[in-house]
Amino acid sequence: MTTDTLKRPAFKKAGADDFFKQLNSEVQQRVLNNRKIQQIIVVKSVLLVLLYFAFYACILVFGNYTPYLFTFYIATGLTMIMVFLNGFHDAAHGAVFKSRYHNELYTYVLELFGSNSYIWKKRHLLLHHPFPNLQHWDIDVKQSNVVRIFPESPRYRFHRYQHIYMWFLYLFYTLNWLLVRDFKDFFGTQDNYLKRVTHIPAIEYVKLFAAKAGNLLAMLGIPMLVLNQPWNMVLLAFLAMHITSSGFGVMALLSTHADEDAAFPLPPENGTLDMTWAMYQITETKDFSPNSKVANFLFGGFNHHVAHHLFPTVAHTYYPAITPIIREYAAKYNLPYRSYPLSEAVRSHFMLLKKSGSKESLFVHGEL
Repeated sequence: MTTDTLKRPAFKKAGADDFFKQLNSEVQQRVLNNRKIQQIIVVKSVLLVLLYFAFYACILVFGNYTPYLFTFYIATGLTMIMVFLNGFHDAAHGAVFKSRYHNELYTYVLELFGSNSYIWKKRHLLLHHPFPNLQHWDIDVKQSNVVRIFPESPRYRFHRYQHIYMWFLYLFYTLNWLLVRDFKDFFGTQDNYLKRVTHIPAIEYVKLFAAKAGNLLAMLGIPMLVLNQPWNMVLLAFLAMHITSSGFGVMALLSTHADEDAAFPLPPENGTLDMTWAMYQITETKDFSPNSKVANFLFGGFNHHVAHHLFPTVAHTYYPAITPIIREYAAKYNLPYRSYPLSEAVRSHFMLLKKSGSKESLFVHGEL
């Protein structure tokens, strides 16, 4: 299937007895009326951005002492991921501030990190969120042929080792995002489904290069000019920042959709999926460590991912109160709700990689 034959799928119409209508009503009454919970995410989102700038300033002030150089680079990187998970992601869904303008303004922190907020939102809101795990649509799950997750993806000989080498490659996730992924979205031609669902304005091309140049200037150029450190030491600290931030961020991203029990359906030929939108979301999404206060704080609600997919425009600070209600309805309606400890979720992801990489097929594409 190519972008030429891509047709936007539709969901089965919900009936009067649909569980989500009752669930939504109960969540509104029991949880969403508490405005203090909304205030928490506003404070959290702003403070994390300030903390990011504080750690960056510490690089320039204290970076002549090599242990501090690495410490504050790594702290800056980890805070960058926390801003993304706790602030940017919610703002992209319009969930941090009351004002759409302020939410939109906040999403420009992604430009600060060297990426492009416009293309991320199109990818996430138009392709991933409506259709998680749906092959030929969810390009948040399927990003590169280096790793084989979708059953319909080409299988190469090296994929039989992907459960080993991806431990290493995942540590360069943010660096790949900075230097490769955005350019594929903007300029890629093969299976570029983004080009089918959006026309990228010319200004976004300017912003793309400006953001990446600005980030490299701030994170490499200025420290090299200001500090009495060899250029290669600053570069090593920069790489250490990306390795640690990637390891931290990937834990949240791996643990919500792609595990050994996940289903990766193909778009239906008749254009209509055989389940409602809400049933599809709960079927294709899972939680990890939802009872952990540490996970709640660090991962910005990604660990309550079922609640996020069912209530995407609701701030993540509400999710710890919403998830128990989802569990109640899962027990009542026999819904396929899944939840694992973080360690088990990560283990299950790599078991998926092992199975999808080694599974024999009568039609093995592109053997190398």
